[in-house]
Amino acid sequence: MIDRRQFSRGLMMTAGTALFGGPGFATAALASEKFVSTVLVDAATGGTIHRAGPAERRFSPCSTFKFPLAVMGFDSGVLIDPHHPLWDYRAEFQTTMEQQKKATDPTIWLRDSIVWYSQELTRKLGEARFRGYVARFGYGNEDVSGNPGKKDGLTQSWLMSSLTISPDEQVAFIRRFLDRKLAVSDHAYDATLASLAQYRADGGWNLYGKTGSGFLRTAKGAYDRAKPIGWFVGWGEKDGRKVVFARFNLGNERSKTYGGMIARDAMLKDFAGLAGS
Repeated sequence: MIDRRQFSRGLMMTAGTALFGGPGFATAALASEKFVSTVLVDAATGGTIHRAGPAERRFSPCSTFKFPLAVMGFDSGVLIDPHHPLWDYRAEFQTTMEQQKKATDPTIWLRDSIVWYSQELTRKLGEARFRGYVARFGYGNEDVSGNPGKKDGLTQSWLMSSLTISPDEQVAFIRRFLDRKLAVSDHAYDATLASLAQYRADGGWNLYGKTGSGFLRTAKGAYDRAKPIGWFVGWGEKDGRKVVFARFNLGNERSKTYGGMIARDAMLKDFAGLAGS
């Protein structure tokens, strides 16, 4: 297993600007690229089971960041248990997606990927606690500054903005979560585990995880809808085995299907074969 702090940080410190043209932004270097990156490691040993694609490259975590946000929320006490707090949607949240305009608790939030719930959580955490958790978790590039000049890191940094993470680093974070090495309360681990969505994969595997969907940005900062990205990260369990995984898709054309759904559905189909069972 690659050590994320020694390898990824050293590489991305020099390559990050060339790849992204600033925080989370795409440049001409990515204009025609299309690839899938998949990493599976043994949860207990960290041994690599499968690694394909440029798994060291960082991209916005998008809604996979709800996973560490849940840990922060339950550790801080802002979130109580899988069904509390239940927060009502308010018009000021200004979402254009009708399916997000509903009362939401932690389980619904993670299952249905409710953006405004994440942003209410980070507002209640406050900038100092939020920044401190990201640093403590060693999450990706740890950059929660947000979009240049907008001072919106508290509510936007993980949404195709300044915060980026690689598939290798996603896997490393999840292993630390499973090993309970994030320096948070037992309740934070237990409540997050109880709130995460579960999926039945081929071959009798149960997968626990979080999807994420978004787009690269142009050099000017606009969303490039011809460059969709998708994540599915988590772990699988079967017969006492635990296998941690991260799957990332980068497309080069518009799609009617969210990138995270593409990543999730492919992983549910492929997981047993990749895990070796």
